Amino acid sequence: MKITIQDIVDQAARATEIVSQVRGRMLAPNARKKSPMFNASQLAGLCEVDKNQITYRISKGDLPAGTVNATGSRREFSLAEVREWVRAYRLGFQRPARADAMTIAIGNFKGGVSKTTTAMTLAQGLSLRGHRVLVIDMDPQGSLTTLFGILPDTEVDEDSTITALATGDQSSIEYAIRKTYWDGIDLVPASSSLFNVEFILPSRQMKEPEFEFWNVLHRGLEAARAEYDVIIIDTPPALSYGTVNAFMAADGLIVPTPPNALDFASSAQFWTLFSDLASNLTVETNTEKSFEFIHVLLSRVDPADAAAGVVREWIAATYAAKVLPVEIPKTTVTASSSAEFGTVYDISRYEGSAKTYRRAREAYDRVNEIVEQSIIAFWAKSR
Repeated sequence: MKITIQDIVDQAARATEIVSQVRGRMLAPNARKKSPMFNASQLAGLCEVDKNQITYRISKGDLPAGTVNATGSRREFSLAEVREWVRAYRLGFQRPARADAMTIAIGNFKGGVSKTTTAMTLAQGLSLRGHRVLVIDMDPQGSLTTLFGILPDTEVDEDSTITALATGDQSSIEYAIRKTYWDGIDLVPASSSLFNVEFILPSRQMKEPEFEFWNVLHRGLEAARAEYDVIIIDTPPALSYGTVNAFMAADGLIVPTPPNALDFASSAQFWTLFSDLASNLTVETNTEKSFEFIHVLLSRVDPADAAAGVVREWIAATYAAKVLPVEIPKTTVTASSSAEFGTVYDISRYEGSAKTYRRAREAYDRVNEIVEQSIIAFWAKSR
């Protein structure tokens, strides 16, 4: 039986409906995500103080006291309350007044390497350290947008994405910024309409001799750099016009790379294509481009994969000091949280093995710690 275009249209409609139903079951209430609650011990850990210090500070009344449950046995804090505490205790880690936000692009030309999860957990982890984060979804698939509990094809129109920057109808990204369920993180969402950017930018370049297609996002972020501490960009798995804009706007790059042969080969292609394009672009336009850091992150590391050790050696030999000294394990925690449109940071209480959860959470926490150090070093130079 032949499959017509109308069949595909009908299939697309069914797929959208099923995703909507799944999200309705997974996300509550009213199909909307809620940020986790935190107990006093978790709050103390985030503030890097003893739990007794939390009790003492509550008695002073200058920070949120949280909410005590009906039996009086447990005190809980909302995410917004936790972030207020963290900012009070981590003053030395906050962005200086004269420094701009650091922009970080997450990139790799291969799908399924945890780019979106890395972007989300980095944003969540940095917000838990007191930073104000803007996340930009540049992938037409809108996976990052979905992680925030927003359906790209039904809840995001073209005017809510970076498309208006590409057309020139807007000059600043501020029009597309929206609040999210996670205090401290704002989002510029994506939808399939972003595919239009791949036609709009080259068309403008042909018609407008002075137009710089690679600088559209960079210039659109000027106002946002003064309002946020960190800007994180999730890119599509391709060297698209959108990806080029993300990289040219970025101060740092993070490249998630699973330690398997196919992903290693794909990452080599990533560097070859990007270096060729960047070299030609900077020479032809007489511009300079540099990055404060490039971090290669070993992701989806399966301890049962015997070949991973060999590929890990290839990665170390290729990228040397660029490889982060931490690996993101492939665990049931990350698998189950992804199925529920979430991450390890969305989990208030894990029902499985505490050891497995702790291993995954500690890995993401360590990545955030290292990236924060890079951000602070950037601020020190830019103020």
